[in-house]
Amino acid sequence: MPPLWTSVAVSANPCGVTPLRTQVGIVGAGPAGLMLGHLLHLRGIDSVIVEDRSQEHVIERVRAGVLEQGTVDLMREAGVGDRLAREGMRHEGIYIAFRSDGRQVRHRIDMSGLTGGRAITVYGQNEVIKDLIAARLATGRPVVFEAEDVRVSDLDSEHPRIRFSAGGQEREIACDFIAGCDGSHGICRPAIPRQHVTLYERTYPFAWLGILAKAAPTSEELVYSLHERGFALFSMRSQEVTRLYLQCAPDEDLAQWPDDRIWSELRMRLRTSDGWEPNEGEITQKAVTPMRSAVAEPMRYGRLFLAGDAAHIVPPTGAKGLNLAMADVWRLSNALAAFYADGNEHSLNDYSARGLRRTWRAQRFSWWMTSMLHRSDSDNPFDHRRQLAELEYLVSSEAAMTSLAENYVGVELD
Repeated sequence: MPPLWTSVAVSANPCGVTPLRTQVGIVGAGPAGLMLGHLLHLRGIDSVIVEDRSQEHVIERVRAGVLEQGTVDLMREAGVGDRLAREGMRHEGIYIAFRSDGRQVRHRIDMSGLTGGRAITVYGQNEVIKDLIAARLATGRPVVFEAEDVRVSDLDSEHPRIRFSAGGQEREIACDFIAGCDGSHGICRPAIPRQHVTLYERTYPFAWLGILAKAAPTSEELVYSLHERGFALFSMRSQEVTRLYLQCAPDEDLAQWPDDRIWSELRMRLRTSDGWEPNEGEITQKAVTPMRSAVAEPMRYGRLFLAGDAAHIVPPTGAKGLNLAMADVWRLSNALAAFYADGNEHSLNDYSARGLRRTWRAQRFSWWMTSMLHRSDSDNPFDHRRQLAELEYLVSSEAAMTSLAENYVGVELD
């Protein structure tokens, strides 16, 4: 195993700080950065992870909770899936609810049966983070939280650098490669010269008001609902905690949404003709999540590789964000392993093209799910009837249900 944080003789730098040396510098300790560091460790490749937030903040951020089959398999194969196996909730189907013959009806889509046994697992992103942090600390390889003034430079050289302050001291790391896993508001993507990257974006005219509630789930599987008043989603985080979402305006004022109003709206949008509705309980968290899509092309500049939200953002309807990140770092770790094994750069050179193919497929699916299940202020009665017709076709066609199921549980890692 290479020594950690070794000094290295490289060209002089203007900061007057003796640079430390690692093979892969990783900016960001979210799921992408932590999983990449762990996969590299399993291959004997050294890395340093630098994160500008605290460990507690990284863990407690409420994010995605639906893992594709490929993500579950990856965590198990990487040795970080024990708690997932015990506590994760495997779902072999989902429900789609909409108005049919004057009633709000739930229709089940048997994803496992349509995809040869593949499924999703409900397991919160914060739980994934806990598992990956524990694995990182167990390796003894460095992870720096609460780094200040993080920046990257020399990206097109043989020794790109990460500079930051920690503990009141300036630090500099000379790397063979840098992985930008620092999200859509991070510093890595903006460090690419503008003429070398194109950002494709779409902003949706609505958002999600999401809550966590101390209430036992009343459905064993997720329920996606199109209602005349807008979209709603029933999900869960455990056998005691429910996760629910309401479509709302992007500039929604949470002060105008007391708990009673939230539960009233959820009942209206989710209750179905068979009497099903969510349990109510104490709301412990609430937040508004804007809906947007973004793709950075290419996902590489020089020796900087973008992964996860730094490279792409998808609306949460299709549950693709975390899973795309995991596919990115799986691909990148394999490419780096090939390089360090025999100097082969083919997979590194192909990283962006392969990642973008998967990303755009996920963007298409997420856009389709979003447009099928949300009401827009610009919609007229024709648009709503068209949505209902599409949903009627979806739940009556095995081919259409198979297409949804294949995309939702995720294609094989490639």
